[in-house]
Amino acid sequence: MSIDPSSAKYLIKAKIKVDGAVEKSDVIGAIFGQTEGLIGDNLDLRDLQKSARIGRIEVDMHQKNGKSEGTLSLTSALEKVETAIIAAGIESVDRIGPCKAEITIDKVEDVRISKRKQVVDRAKEILTGMVKEGREEIEDIAEIIRQSVQVEEIEYYGKEHLPAGPNVGKSDSIIVVEGRNDVINLLKHGIKNAISVEGTSVPKTVVDLCTEKIATAFVDGDRGGDLILKELLQVADIDFVARAPKTREVEELPYKLIMKALKNKIPAEQYMEMHGMGRENNRNSNKKDAKKAKESANVSPAPIKLNETQKRYKKLLSEVNGTHTAILLDSNGNEIEKVKVESLIDAISKSKPDAVVFDGITTQRLVDNAFEHGVTKIISTKKGELSKVPTSITIITDEDLR
Repeated sequence: MSIDPSSAKYLIKAKIKVDGAVEKSDVIGAIFGQTEGLIGDNLDLRDLQKSARIGRIEVDMHQKNGKSEGTLSLTSALEKVETAIIAAGIESVDRIGPCKAEITIDKVEDVRISKRKQVVDRAKEILTGMVKEGREEIEDIAEIIRQSVQVEEIEYYGKEHLPAGPNVGKSDSIIVVEGRNDVINLLKHGIKNAISVEGTSVPKTVVDLCTEKIATAFVDGDRGGDLILKELLQVADIDFVARAPKTREVEELPYKLIMKALKNKIPAEQYMEMHGMGRENNRNSNKKDAKKAKESANVSPAPIKLNETQKRYKKLLSEVNGTHTAILLDSNGNEIEKVKVESLIDAISKSKPDAVVFDGITTQRLVDNAFEHGVTKIISTKKGELSKVPTSITIITDEDLR
C-alpha cells in the first residue's frame, strides 16, 4: 500500500554512491535486506509500507565510468523520532549487490512546513484577489453614486439652458468652460460655480454673467482651447485666464491638475498683452480697472518728485513699454539680461536678480516667485489683484513714477 501524500509528515532525501554498476531494484533490495531486524520489528520497512506509514522508496540512478550515483527519497507518516531512526538505518547500508556503497542522508524535510508555506502564499493570493475585487466593487458603486449626484447637481442656466453648477447664480465668481463634460468633471472635484458655453459662439447669458461676476476662463490646452479663449476675450468681460496643461482637456483633468491650473491663473489683460491681442480687442472694459479709473478721475494727486533711482526705473519702464519684455537688474542697478515677459519667471529662478522691470502686470504668482529667489523690487506697468506681498518686496507701477 502506498502512503497517502496528504498524511506524509517528513520526506527523507539521500545521495547514493556505488563502486560498480547497479540498478534501481538493487538499491531498493539492499535497503530492505540490510535494515531488516536492524532497527526493530516495529520499524520493519515492509510492514510500514503495507500499513501506509511510509511511502515507496523512490530511486533515481545513473552510471558513469563503471560506477553508479543517484538519489533516494522516502516519505514518512511516522513521528520525528521514528523517522530519524529509519533515515539512520538507510544510511547504514554499505553494500549494494556485490559492490561497496555509501548512502548519505542529505536532509529530512518537514513536509508540513512546505505545505504551510504553500497554504500561506496561496491564501495571500486569494486574499489579494478578494480585496482587489471588493475595492473595485466599492469604487464602482462610489463612482456610480458620484456620477448620479453630479448629473443631479447639473443645472441648465439661462434661456440657452447652459450646463452649469448649482452655485453659478449665487456665487460672486464663475468659471467659464467649454462643454458639459467640463462642468461634470469640476463638479466631481467639488467646484460648483462652472458654466459651459457649449461651443465657440459665446451665449448672451455667459456675457451677462461675466459683466456681473468675477469671471475665470478655464479652457483646454489645445488649439480648440485657443479658439474658445479668443472668442471669450473678444465678447465677454473675462477677469482671469486658466489653461489645462498642453494637449490636455479640462474634462479629463484630475483634482491636483485642476487646482494647479486655477491657482496659476493670470489676469486677462496680462494674457492679452503676452499674446499680442491688445486692449482694443476686448469689447468690454475690465470691471476693476473701470472702478479704479472712476475713482482716480475724482482725485487730483499732487505731483511726485522722483529720486535718481526712481527716475532710472521710469526710464527703463519707458524702454520696455509695448515690447512685452523685461529687464533684470543686480543690486547695483546694472542690467543682467533682457527676456520676454512669458519667460520672466524662469529667468528670475535662473538669474536671481535684485530688481525686475517689465512691460506687464504684477501677479501673485510673480510676487511669490520673486520672493522665493530674493527679488526686492518689482517695477511694472500695472499691478494685479494681490492677496499677500512680503515686506521685503517693493512693488512700483507706472502710476507711481508719474
